[in-house]
Amino acid sequence: MSAGMSFALSEDQQLIRDSVAELMKKFDDKYWMERDQAHEFPTAFYDTIAAGGWLGITIPPEYGGHGLGITEASILLEEVARSGGGMNAATAIHLSIFGMHPVVVHGSEELKRRTLPRIVNGDLHVCFGVTEPGAGLDTTRISTFARREGDHYVVNGRKVWISKAMESEKILLLTRTTRYEDVEKKTDGMTLFLTDLDRTKVDIRPIAKMGRNAVTSNELFIDDLRIPVEDRVGEEGMGFRYLLDGLNPERMLIAAEALGIGRVALDRAVRYAGDREVFGRPIGMNQAIQFPLADSLTHLDAAELVLRKATWLYDNGQPCGREANTAKYLCAEAGFTAADRALQTHGGMGYAEEYNVARYFREARVMKIAPISQEMILNYLGSHTLGMPRSY
Repeated sequence: MSAGMSFALSEDQQLIRDSVAELMKKFDDKYWMERDQAHEFPTAFYDTIAAGGWLGITIPPEYGGHGLGITEASILLEEVARSGGGMNAATAIHLSIFGMHPVVVHGSEELKRRTLPRIVNGDLHVCFGVTEPGAGLDTTRISTFARREGDHYVVNGRKVWISKAMESEKILLLTRTTRYEDVEKKTDGMTLFLTDLDRTKVDIRPIAKMGRNAVTSNELFIDDLRIPVEDRVGEEGMGFRYLLDGLNPERMLIAAEALGIGRVALDRAVRYAGDREVFGRPIGMNQAIQFPLADSLTHLDAAELVLRKATWLYDNGQPCGREANTAKYLCAEAGFTAADRALQTHGGMGYAEEYNVARYFREARVMKIAPISQEMILNYLGSHTLGMPRSY
């Protein structure tokens, strides 16, 4: 990295953007609308991304990956969302791209060799099991419990909002190995596993939801799931700390996806505003149509700059909590607002499925909730960055 300030993508980064954009041309709005409406996983898309080697973009070369940074991963996922694939496309590959971070950093060599090359070639689908019905954003309150029995753990509990569980062979599962009431520090006593999602011990039930229906979100009921000790990531009791390593990159990648949806929604709105004639003139001549779209452009551009700063800081080993959270907050706001205005620009047709902006609207909306709500980001910035009293 050069010492000076640069706003240009490197040649390699531009190549990633161009290559992914070209690849995504195979999957048009019709493809995504059909997958969404049929509640069908986008297998052809997933296989194409895997065949291109993109799933391993951040995984170290010794396990078959490219070993690139979060900056490159964010460019990839932004372009995937921007193609019109939105969150259906991004969520299909998102976890393969960044979710293994705790395993890469803290997993045993044996666990890494057993799983990471299969992630890279697309053979292994994994879901992320953290959230619980009784805990929500207060992860320390999870109650799914792993009891050690010789060379195994026996796990019981419930998880909710687990994306891709229906499609996944393995789960990156956060459990308690010491109960909440028995730990000195509430973040202690949690243990992370990467293990088989044994359907005879785990009941998986899809949740009916507002959008992003090509990729399932599920409730998991776990009854006496046996996990071999070899499937534990790192040390017992350290799981929460391992997850923290991945939170900032996750926020940046979600931000990139929200940015991508905002960009494609804005493109579609501009095109429609130029084509649609009412009262003998294109509606795009009217400032009531034009100004909100121009305003969205400014907000998307500003949000993108904070995202670029955040990924640069992370890839250069600098503290980036403030920027990662700010990027997620601003990209989610700008992306959803752009999608909302795109829908408005289309008038009644915006509410019809055939123009796709309704799908962007539904998918952009979730970015203000997941993986962390806008309110919790303001909590973080208020207490950690501004130094105000913690409110939760």
